[in-house]
Amino acid sequence: MTELSRRAAALRALHRTGDPLILPNAWDPGSARAVVAAGFPAVATSSAAVAEALGHADGEATPVAEMFAAVGRIAAAVPVPVTADLERGYGLRPAELVERLLAAGAVGCNLEDSDPRTGRLYDADEQADLLAGIRAAAGAAGVDLVLNARVDVHLRAHGPAEERLAEAVRRAHRYRAAGADSVYPILLADPAQVREFVAEVDAPVNVLARPGAPAPAELAALGVARISYGSGVYAAVRARAAELLATVRAGRDPFGP
Repeated sequence: MTELSRRAAALRALHRTGDPLILPNAWDPGSARAVVAAGFPAVATSSAAVAEALGHADGEATPVAEMFAAVGRIAAAVPVPVTADLERGYGLRPAELVERLLAAGAVGCNLEDSDPRTGRLYDADEQADLLAGIRAAAGAAGVDLVLNARVDVHLRAHGPAEERLAEAVRRAHRYRAAGADSVYPILLADPAQVREFVAEVDAPVNVLARPGAPAPAELAALGVARISYGSGVYAAVRARAAELLATVRAGRDPFGP
């Protein structure tokens, strides 16, 4: 566990307010190696991208063993810390989730607070209990996992628009108290609201990079500590592959000028 503990500490140290950790999420060993070759100091997986690469749909449709095997292949392929997107944990008890995660060689995980199948938001206290259980299980295993708590209020359009930020902040405080290292209000993109969220929450804040969201430099200026690309890189690669294949099908040189 010494090496895993070292990698977990290194991953945690990369979360710096105003100097964010950039995570162009990977989906297999090749993409993970490309992330490292490009100079990024850590690798994050994307559950949606991994699921599609394995032939499954997102939303916990991937068999548990397949998902952790994929995370294990990614972690074995790179010399940097790996954090895994585990949706809401695939129904695993905290001790088993932590055991499988560490066996795969990952030292962090991302967990969301809505049901991937139905979109229903879980009660914040119920989600906090899950996070606390994972934190306790990680402590018992001797590795201080980096726990990123996703807040799905904006993704699920929970409540009136003017109340969403307050609810996201409330959940973030609850998850932080339960042991989360960072909080991830996915789809929060308005610069003023990002700034307010960062100011209100005593934890590193993760923002999703996507069309319409502030650029990484602006997010850094707003105090964000982690920027994820989700399945965006995978989607762009898949779109480019489709273009190349269409060119081949049309009888043209896909690599020509």
